[in-house]
Amino acid sequence: QVQLVESGGGLVQPGGSLRLSCAASGRTASSYTMGWFRQAPGKEREFVTAITWNGGSTASAGSVKGRFTISRDNAKNTVYLQMNRLEPEDKAVYYCAAQFVRRIRIETTESYDTWGQGTQVTVSS
Repeated sequence: QVQLVESGGGLVQPGGSLRLSCAASGRTASSYTMGWFRQAPGKEREFVTAITWNGGSTASAGSVKGRFTISRDNAKNTVYLQMNRLEPEDKAVYYCAAQFVRRIRIETTESYDTWGQGTQVTVSS
């Protein structure tokens, strides 16, 4: 089974940028999609963005379109989340997730099979 480890979280001021990484170990050949979700205190985990592991298609939540970009480096078994023009509303624990069987939906938590531990992103002046 694949294990996911997020890194790169931290404190950034509004308007700043941050890049998160998600390193995958184990079998990844069957991973169709990698996604990023986030969860703020008292809120449900919500979809941020996703990318197909072997295809290059992406999708993003409306709240982050134009600001966040997901990318991958298959040689390093790593996916990234470049976060630009960060806002206080972006403060949350960010999780990466892997989908190992093909599913139509990529924006729901139920569509993913393996999750990382999360990394904290704080946006504050």
